[in-house]
Amino acid sequence: MTAHRATPSDSRRRRRGPAHAHERRRGTGPLGVGLAALAVLGAAGFAAVGWAPPAKKELPAEAGSTRQAKPTPTASRTVRSPNSPTGSSSTSPSPSRSSITIPATGPGTFVTASGGSGRVGKGTALRYRVEVETGLALSAADVAEQVERILADPRGWTADGTSGFQRVSGGTTDFVVRVATPGTVDKICGQHGLDTGGEYNCSVAQNVMVNLKRWELATTVYAKDVPSYRALIINHEVGHFLGHGHVGCPGAGKPAPAMMQQIKGMHGCVPNVWPYDAEGRLITGPTVP
Repeated sequence: MTAHRATPSDSRRRRRGPAHAHERRRGTGPLGVGLAALAVLGAAGFAAVGWAPPAKKELPAEAGSTRQAKPTPTASRTVRSPNSPTGSSSTSPSPSRSSITIPATGPGTFVTASGGSGRVGKGTALRYRVEVETGLALSAADVAEQVERILADPRGWTADGTSGFQRVSGGTTDFVVRVATPGTVDKICGQHGLDTGGEYNCSVAQNVMVNLKRWELATTVYAKDVPSYRALIINHEVGHFLGHGHVGCPGAGKPAPAMMQQIKGMHGCVPNVWPYDAEGRLITGPTVP
């Protein structure tokens, strides 16, 4: 996943945490001290996490650290999307054996999902918009519904007792979730000194940038459960916005923290996409740079 250092709107202030260092930073960037590291959602091994909300006690996971070579996004690439597992809460699961075209880049303009949601969580709700880059074969309304569900899940950041969220389509916002082509993500993240290399997501300033490739294809570990990986993207990047830094695997066989860079390897942890477990306990590990 990534990291960032954001300056929220005048009406609200996000929580600040330790600085994050991305594996391929270009420099300090204009965000000031502790520019959050590039969070990288990852893959190493095979496992799938069920997405359906917990009956009463349920839980998922995410991890990270191992250098990877990255392809250069030069032209559009057609790749196959894996099946979404039975029980997935995605409103538009990827059809079996269907081909999805991932454009290398787009116009850099966005369509905002209309409408909004009620407030979830305690405390003052952070207002956010959901946007999809113009021209993509994605429904902004569908993406917005998935993001709403992720942020409202009881295993998400609202479990900290202080975080709240509300989706809006206009007016003052604290952050924006944007799904965009690899090239557009690279451009926006690069303006803040982060190198996403056509592969990764990032959280910079008020932008939670979601790479279309990761949104549609996930990673090897989550190849059979793309909706769960989408939850990991949102939880990890919004976690950076809230001030959370990267952590490592807490131990073999344990759930990988959502703030672990799972795209860099699981390191013995098992897949998990949520910050908290079904009992309201934070899933975390040792702090990493």
